[in-house]
Amino acid sequence: MVSLHPEYVVDDKDKRKAVVLPVEEWEKVIEELEELEDIRLYDTAKEQTEESVPFEQAVKEIEQDDGR
Repeated sequence: MVSLHPEYVVDDKDKRKAVVLPVEEWEKVIEELEELEDIRLYDTAKEQTEESVPFEQAVKEIEQDDGR
């Protein structure tokens, strides 16, 4: 888990409007989100019942469809 040290920007009524993070922490948040997205995509792909096609075969089929 990423350890965050947020600073808040508030309006004239002390209502929080925005958050400021150090760049290094923000970059770690982005990395974590990207990893989570990869995991979700993997889980979705594993749930599909469609037959997979080897990469090389897929490339050949695409090239044939493009008339190459």
